[in-house]
Amino acid sequence: MSRFAAAIARAFRRYAAWLVAISWKRFILLSVLLLIIAGVASEIPPFTWPVMETAPRVSTPHEPSGEGADAAGSLAADIKREVIDEIRAGRKASRRVRLGDYLPNLAFLFIIVSAAIKIAYAGRVKAEAKAAEAQEMAEAESLKRQVVEARMAAMQAQVEPHFLFNTLASIDHLIEVDPPRASRMQKNLIALLRASMPAMRESAATLGRELQVVRPYLEILKVRMEDRLRAEISVAEGLYSADFPPMVLQSLVENAIKHGLEPKPEGGALRVEAEVAHGKLVVSVADTGVGFGRAATAGTGTGLNSIRERLKLIYGPQAELRIAGNSPTGTRVSVVVPYKTA
Repeated sequence: MSRFAAAIARAFRRYAAWLVAISWKRFILLSVLLLIIAGVASEIPPFTWPVMETAPRVSTPHEPSGEGADAAGSLAADIKREVIDEIRAGRKASRRVRLGDYLPNLAFLFIIVSAAIKIAYAGRVKAEAKAAEAQEMAEAESLKRQVVEARMAAMQAQVEPHFLFNTLASIDHLIEVDPPRASRMQKNLIALLRASMPAMRESAATLGRELQVVRPYLEILKVRMEDRLRAEISVAEGLYSADFPPMVLQSLVENAIKHGLEPKPEGGALRVEAEVAHGKLVVSVADTGVGFGRAATAGTGTGLNSIRERLKLIYGPQAELRIAGNSPTGTRVSVVVPYKTA
């Protein structure tokens, strides 16, 4: 029984899939053809064979008895004749029911049911196709996200050892000439590593968490660059809980110092600020360096492109990376993301 039910289900699915595959024009033509075939078939054997005969049932009245029998004799004879006439008329009006009489009605009912199946199954097929397409897009986006994250990790792995070795070398030098500065740089390095290591393994962070990485990083560079670097962070504490992608702010600060301030002999100032505008969190890193793309050490823009791709994968069209000139000199890079609190 289960095999029979499974076979029926398979046949139904195949028929429904065939209905969806054909056009409505073809469906209408086939429906008209089916009605014509049903009408012709109803007039040929075996569909012309009678299956039953219907006739009206007429009851015969009882003859009167008793005292009024003689008086009603003539009336009974008249009624009897009328009844006999009705029976003869009923025999003439009897109808033979043939098997083919129901063929057009069955064909029409089959067409209506097929049309309903075609409409219902078409919606299901479209929904399944959209689900499959969405699944493919999700897998593609996930793969692309992994590529961008790997690129960001590789870029970070290239920057951090270089920065770490330079910092350790500076600490080693300052231990001999200026122990208090060496101690201050060492403490900032420990704070930087404590804050940055967990952030590298997370896909989401807060602005406050990112500032915990940027502050000791800037303090270390202040010791190395001395008066050539003046840094300021102007972010309200109310924005510390706002969602912000990890390692993005540090990358912007590194870019500003490496390509903007370090190539400039007299150095310059760097300012990190944040605000909420039109429901978006805008975090900006502005420097008074040589300007975007003008330094001899200027890169190819791979870092900024990676940040832009990462923002697109995380937030879609709701996020953007803005690059503009800073007044009077330098560059301002802003990251705009939806404002959400953790």
